[in-house]
Amino acid sequence: MTPDVRIDADVTHVSAEGVFELGDLPLQSGATLRNAKLAYKTHGALNSAKSNVILYPTQFGAQHNDVEWLIGPGRGLDTGRYFIVVLDQLGNGLSSSPSNTPPPRDRMRFPPITIFDDVIAQHQLVTKGLGIQQVALVTGYSMGAQQAFQWAASHPDMVERIAPFCGTARTTPHNIVFLDGIRAALTTDGAWMNGEYQQPPVQGLRAFARVYAGWGLSQAFYKQALYRDMGFGSLEDFLTGFWEPRYLRRDANNLLSMLRTWQRNDLGSTPGFDGSLTRALGAIRAKASVIASQTDLYFTPEDLEADARQIRGARFRVIPSVWGHLAGAGLNSADSQFIEAEIETLLES
Repeated sequence: MTPDVRIDADVTHVSAEGVFELGDLPLQSGATLRNAKLAYKTHGALNSAKSNVILYPTQFGAQHNDVEWLIGPGRGLDTGRYFIVVLDQLGNGLSSSPSNTPPPRDRMRFPPITIFDDVIAQHQLVTKGLGIQQVALVTGYSMGAQQAFQWAASHPDMVERIAPFCGTARTTPHNIVFLDGIRAALTTDGAWMNGEYQQPPVQGLRAFARVYAGWGLSQAFYKQALYRDMGFGSLEDFLTGFWEPRYLRRDANNLLSMLRTWQRNDLGSTPGFDGSLTRALGAIRAKASVIASQTDLYFTPEDLEADARQIRGARFRVIPSVWGHLAGAGLNSADSQFIEAEIETLLES
């Protein structure tokens, strides 16, 4: 583990990137991920008591540099007070993924990963690699929220607080159908070649992005043409200039690996809970603030509220936004301020 340390323009914000060698990682499926690795990035400084740690796992399609809107001096994840560890999901192209794993487990042969597996790997980094035994907060957006729930259920004595936003503890059937749709859009491209493509399946990735565009934002967002506030002059400009680049920059096999992880997410499948989501959520001891977007089309407020009700003493909050699922993506200042205020309130509790 050899972090690459740099000091940002703001000298109070020190960041370091690293890769932790996990060795052979047994997976929940029964397979083993050989010579596994976990990428990460830290921000801020660890205090002498190692009591100021915040874990911030990445979401679908994201890498650690994509989630930094929440991090910085005076931000929700304040680098002047906390040591923030951004954890790269398995499959995201930086940690072990279809694109960087050697044969015979490369590409579509990469083993199935669960959120439980992600947290097993992350726990090894945090405890063995960084020497941390207590975590003040785990927070995350979308698939990052799924990992926050899993951290609290898997390590109830270690995690003091969680703030999952725009993500549920179990993927709902409707959400699975949505994900099947974007998978089909990608894999019907003739260049896909069952994952053995020599060049990226560009048409499939563009179709993937356009189908996702209809789900990621609300009807009201499009009706009000709020993409104009983002600098896009027309709907077509927004689709080609915002949505398509989000996925054209990623490897198709990596996207589908993470999509499979998302579809299989089920906190109840954690060993010891016999498939019961109620038991898994009820075992969480962390102080919790569960945050939904009012117009999220696939991680709905109703589903997040149902999760929150089963966590003892959890606070449930709804972002009053027309930005749909992307209310949690740091794109709209009002939504971002709402999330940051909730995290700050939780940290002060």
